[in-house]
Amino acid sequence: MLADLLRALTAPTPQAIQADDAHLALAALLVRIARADGDYDESEIARIDGVLRAQFDLSPEAAASMRAEAEQVEAEAPDTVRFTRAIKDSVPYEEREGVIEALWEIVLADGVRDHEEDALLRLVAPMLGVTDQDSAHARRRVEARKG
Repeated sequence: MLADLLRALTAPTPQAIQADDAHLALAALLVRIARADGDYDESEIARIDGVLRAQFDLSPEAAASMRAEAEQVEAEAPDTVRFTRAIKDSVPYEEREGVIEALWEIVLADGVRDHEEDALLRLVAPMLGVTDQDSAHARRRVEARKG
């Protein structure tokens, strides 16, 4: 699965990916946004695992394993555009706001709304076809749950 996803993400022309690979692409995007500020800490790792458990109904062990694979994909994948394209092509529009909400969970996991993470999320939302307004609504829902 990992090799197939990396091949799809690095291909010169976009390739369709399977649902499992789309899940891994989302996990890798979560890792990428957590690493955007140069501080990938335990709170973000725990939050990624929690998001993966909730999104894909995984056990704690399966979520941690998926995150570990995602860390490898994120390190080897060329750019964020390919992650977002893979997700946009495989996730129905009505579910993409949930993807943005999951990304906000990671941005806000350490209690700090870091400029680099925030900027990356503002770049990613439109690539996924989600408006700034819907992204802001997603952020407020996450803040309300944390708050």
